[in-house]
Amino acid sequence: MSDPKPLPAAIVAHIAQALNLSVQSLIATLALLDGGGTVPFIARYRKEATGNLDEVAIGAIEEKAAYFRELEERRETVLNSITEQGKLTPALEEAIKAALDKTTLEDLYLPFKPKRRTKATIAREKGLEPLASYLWNQQPSGVALTEFAEAFVSAEKGVASAAEALEGARHILAEQISETAEFRSHLRQLMLGEGIVTSRKVEDAQDPEGKFKMYYEYSEPASKIPSHRMLAIRRGSEENVLYFQIELDPLKPVSYLKGKVLRRQGDWQPQLELAVEDAWKRLLNLSIQTEVRLELKERSDAEAIRVFRENLQNLLLAPPAGPIGTLGVDPGIRTGCKIAVVDETGKLLDHSVVYPLAPKNDTVGAARTLLGLIHKYNVRAISIGNGTGSRETSAFVLELLREANLSNVFSVVVNESGASVYSASEMARQEFPDLDLTVRGAISIARRLQDPLAELVKIDPKSIGVGQYQHDVDQRNLNKALESTVENCVNRVGVDLNTASFALLRHVAGITERTAQKIVEFRNEKGRFRSRVQLMAVPGFGPKTFEQAAGFLRIRDGENPLDMTAVHPESYPIVEKIASSLQVTVSELIARPAYADSLKIEAFQTDKAGIYTLRDIREELRKPGRDPREQFVAPQFQSGVKEISDLTPGMILEGAVTNVTNFGAFVDVGVHQDGLVHVSELSNRFIKDPYEVVKAGQIVKVKVLSVDPKTKRIALSIKALEASDLPKIKNAAPPGRQPKAPSMDEKLAQLTNKFRTR
Repeated sequence: MSDPKPLPAAIVAHIAQALNLSVQSLIATLALLDGGGTVPFIARYRKEATGNLDEVAIGAIEEKAAYFRELEERRETVLNSITEQGKLTPALEEAIKAALDKTTLEDLYLPFKPKRRTKATIAREKGLEPLASYLWNQQPSGVALTEFAEAFVSAEKGVASAAEALEGARHILAEQISETAEFRSHLRQLMLGEGIVTSRKVEDAQDPEGKFKMYYEYSEPASKIPSHRMLAIRRGSEENVLYFQIELDPLKPVSYLKGKVLRRQGDWQPQLELAVEDAWKRLLNLSIQTEVRLELKERSDAEAIRVFRENLQNLLLAPPAGPIGTLGVDPGIRTGCKIAVVDETGKLLDHSVVYPLAPKNDTVGAARTLLGLIHKYNVRAISIGNGTGSRETSAFVLELLREANLSNVFSVVVNESGASVYSASEMARQEFPDLDLTVRGAISIARRLQDPLAELVKIDPKSIGVGQYQHDVDQRNLNKALESTVENCVNRVGVDLNTASFALLRHVAGITERTAQKIVEFRNEKGRFRSRVQLMAVPGFGPKTFEQAAGFLRIRDGENPLDMTAVHPESYPIVEKIASSLQVTVSELIARPAYADSLKIEAFQTDKAGIYTLRDIREELRKPGRDPREQFVAPQFQSGVKEISDLTPGMILEGAVTNVTNFGAFVDVGVHQDGLVHVSELSNRFIKDPYEVVKAGQIVKVKVLSVDPKTKRIALSIKALEASDLPKIKNAAPPGRQPKAPSMDEKLAQLTNKFRTR
């Protein structure tokens, strides 16, 4: 694969201005990217070169560079095409080379594009182009226009009269007007700025659920319509429920065009006015409207993808409960609740099925099975999927834990979106070839409590359920954005080289799927890695891969204590020099964070390691191998609230934010149907973006405003809470605390009698 072509200096300057970056930082970052550097690696370990740019800025540079390289390729094609036609003038060439976006370039190329046979083409074939030029130039000829036009009447060419000749000339002019780049650019901006998006219900269209009811008679300025409404209207149009267009008062574009075309009075004026009106009505209106619709879609797509990325990032970086024995429950009513127990590393220990819910109501058997598994495997947490029957299952489990006095075990309802997708995937089949789909789902539910990131990377992000009209946006851009988000999250947290799955390793900077598989095979054959350097023995793991990946791979209890930190191996000599200056070993330096606090880090600068790198090293020495994710907190659902019918206005509930959109946040309050906190109810101050106050996975307290069981709509508010209602949430059983569990024999008989009497 050849190296990318350098971007022209003018383009580099334009990107720097657009992203508000220095040209120096931009050039350095482009060089690193073009040299095979990954965004996470450059952001973490090349801060001196980039000027301390983060993943977002570097990702933006990468996107801009790709866009402008495509533009340069298209520019070359356009110039070659026009040159071959013998129509490239110095002025046109200069304009094409100065174009800084694809739309402008295509506007300039439009008159020279091969096109189908049009009315203007036919008129040219009839020899009417000189007449059109006469009208366009608006220079008196000394004769009346009709007399001038008579010269173009020809039975042989099919021009029967002067009127027909003028009509043909107008067709040529209308096409010329419609293909003038300056006019198209102005009219496009006019429609974007003053156009009105209007939607109507298609006659006799079927919309049984009323999904698009609010758009049956709807209008909103194109300049203000938000992403979710534009995408909803487009979806309604694609499902043939809605018809929509962008309306613009025709007097405005026609007036603009006449002002540009008509330069002096004369008998050509009526013909030019007719040509302008024809150009707008027949050619420009539909064409510009199509382009504006596409631009609105691209804007909506970009916003929807941004929302998806934000939600996915927050979900992937949700606080992990940690390495504790966990029992996963995939709730079911008729088919029972599938149970899976995993150890601290996520390894499956046991699985079963219990039937505590109707119609079987085998609470005795379920209690016996659960308590047996809890005691046998030292289970510390119970993770319950939020599917059908989750609230009833959770209530049963909570009462069981309370009655058994198992205060050292806590229960959490987790979002199970995507668990079924994972359980049927090739990855799940390879991991658990002999297990039923439902058991695999329960394992996934248990693991996503222990470490959401490690488990969710196994699932296509589009199946996790935090997107906004995700199937309506450009899938190529969406996939690229989500892959980038997953990669950034994985590398921000770091990966344990000796326990990470193939699914997790493949997202480490510089590591391909093939390399990830080779690492797993090497680990299975040779045993656990003892050092990062040992990676070089993995087939296909060369120096470049090592450079990109090593800093993000952790080895606990290895030969070099720095291998458990985010310090890159290239900086080990610096840490050794720091330890030597303090007259301690590297192990002692890491074991006592106080050493790092007293460091005058500036003294250790080198040609390659500047102040940014040294500050990062000091932070690592303060908290070696730290996890950047927040501390785990379990939501406490209100007892007695299981169905939407249990809700009443005024209730104060606690729940988890499941999704954030431009118009608000959805919150799971434990009734199988998420409630909506509209953006206007998120805060007592004005907020434009819901992300200013909430994020996916956050635990919040909400007040019920209204409930409609028929439409399953729940309106919630955060701003309506009194100060005394604000969240004061504590983890019921922190993972680090392990009170002595009561004897199962002492409790089981009592619990059996209790559940049997129900």
